[in-house]
Amino acid sequence: MAAIAKNHDYHLVQPSPWPFVGSVSVLIMAIGGVAWMHHWTPWVFFIGLAGVLYTFYAWWSDVVKESNNGLDHTPVVQMHHRYGMILFISSEVMFFLAWFWAYFDGFFRLDDVEQYARVAATGGTWPPMGVELFDPFHLPLFNTLILLTSGTTVTWAHHALLEGDRRGLKWGLALTIALGVLFSFVQFAEYSEAGFSFSGDMYGATFFMATGFHGAHVIIGTIFLAVCLIRAIKGQFTPEKHLGFEFAAWYWHFVDVVWLFLFASIYVWGSWGVPLSHG
Repeated sequence: MAAIAKNHDYHLVQPSPWPFVGSVSVLIMAIGGVAWMHHWTPWVFFIGLAGVLYTFYAWWSDVVKESNNGLDHTPVVQMHHRYGMILFISSEVMFFLAWFWAYFDGFFRLDDVEQYARVAATGGTWPPMGVELFDPFHLPLFNTLILLTSGTTVTWAHHALLEGDRRGLKWGLALTIALGVLFSFVQFAEYSEAGFSFSGDMYGATFFMATGFHGAHVIIGTIFLAVCLIRAIKGQFTPEKHLGFEFAAWYWHFVDVVWLFLFASIYVWGSWGVPLSHG
């Protein structure tokens, strides 16, 4: 036994079925998505989605168990987890940068009006002629205030945890989750009032992809924080060891920052001199 005893700070992960199960589920979901777009049954997509969601639950449950056993997540492992989370958020930055690039490309290509009008049917203007945009200082501004407030509540929860204030931790997380849910409902209400569609032109496609993917990240972040609240209620976080919550806070602040750029560029700057919808 002494010959095989662990004498290092690294975590050698036990064989797990979840990478394979997750890969198969993603493949099924992708095939189902393509089939759905071709007006076949959507059930293949939802079967794959169910597999992906179950993989998330099972795999991350294993990670939580490893964190709670006091053996696997050594300081060295936690450092590497932080590097991984930083790289993940960096990849997310590049993902949203692509949608910003697509949006601004629609504006900066207007020097070739004839070609652009033919391809995107904008009439040589950006946003396209006849498109009635959202009033940025109505629901978009309200949602901005919601997210900024949620950034303060999640920071409050983090500081409460560091100071051993478990009540403050739970309340801060609960308020952040409630604000995240409210943001999603307001965005749904905003979309229901849209004066343009996803498939109508390049503007609608880039708008809904950029803001829609951000909305999806808000939902994911809200679930992330809800799991942290459950773990906080169970007493699984301590001032010295709370990597899961720390990552959730990082992710939420990233979502906040992305929204500020979306609000400033797509909603405010993009609506100057354009007819607005006041809902």
